[in-house]
Amino acid sequence: MERLPDKVVAYKRTPVFEEDTVPEGLLQEHTTKPAVWGRIVILEGRLRYTIHEPAREVHVLEPGREGIIAPAMKHEILPLGRVRFYIEFHK
Repeated sequence: MERLPDKVVAYKRTPVFEEDTVPEGLLQEHTTKPAVWGRIVILEGRLRYTIHEPAREVHVLEPGREGIIAPAMKHEILPLGRVRFYIEFHK
């Protein structure tokens, strides 16, 4: 999984989602916009984060283990039981 570049700054954040409030689009393969990075922050529980390219990677995120979304990279998430998280966007 990639790291956030030092030069990017946060500019937007989603509300806190729970396992039953995750937007359907996040549960399916999707991308961020070009030049936009994402950071998945887990407040409680666990979430499966799958990166589809350039090579498939599957990570289990939990508090203290965040997920980084590179610009325009295909990915999806899946709650693993009870979870609370948000996504922060950087550019």
